[in-house]
Amino acid sequence: MNQDSIIEKINWHKKQPNLRYKLKEKTEAFTNLLFYTLFDIDTPVEKNLGKLHSIFDELVDLACWDLDKPCKSLWEGYVEKLPEILKRLNLDAEATVNCDPASLSIEEVYMAYPGFYAIAIYRLAHELYQSGFPLVPRLMTEYAHRQTGVDINPGAQIGDSFHIDHGTGVVIGETAVIKNHVKIYQGVTLGGLYVAKHLQKIKRHPTIENNVTIYANATILGGDTIIGENSIIGGNAWLTESVPSNSTVFHTPEIKIKTQTNAS
Repeated sequence: MNQDSIIEKINWHKKQPNLRYKLKEKTEAFTNLLFYTLFDIDTPVEKNLGKLHSIFDELVDLACWDLDKPCKSLWEGYVEKLPEILKRLNLDAEATVNCDPASLSIEEVYMAYPGFYAIAIYRLAHELYQSGFPLVPRLMTEYAHRQTGVDINPGAQIGDSFHIDHGTGVVIGETAVIKNHVKIYQGVTLGGLYVAKHLQKIKRHPTIENNVTIYANATILGGDTIIGENSIIGGNAWLTESVPSNSTVFHTPEIKIKTQTNAS
């Protein structure tokens, strides 16, 4: 097979006319600049908002495939929401400082905690998701997923003062609802009970009420599953049914330790 034939066959199989990977790269650049604009004290807000607007227009050209480009109108509304998003993220950072005895300062949380970074990118992506511009928010949260090991779908609904400790392996599904003052640890999954394409528009993931703590590697599944407020879910628990308020749920493994005495 000669080179011309190979090129022809490759082009024949490239069937996605809107698949441009520079969209992914530009989304990552947008995400980084947006994060710095909100948090870094040496990053000028006014100057960067102009840069962000310019990059956002490029993202619209790449990701909004409607010929009328209705996504062009989203930027002004999004910018107006940034102060409120920042206010909520500051509450998340304060929750981490108050929850984690290992935290040395709130600056450490902003710069070094993967859970906070994942929450920040989720909150910034969620507002765009709510506006009907889903692909860029998905790329934003997947970028954070790659950086932190925390996978939060931008469609999830998360309340104030949210804390993720350690973070690695956390999965929060698209239709999950998490209310205020919730703490979760590494390896927690808020997932669907089973997967089928026809469930796309149905609530598939659990609801976590106020003041719930979920410890490492707990798995909570199903759109009808509600974890009542003030409950504690122990590590490695597996739940597919609702739990009343003020409950403690724990998994008790059977551990046997066999000792051998030294032969005389």
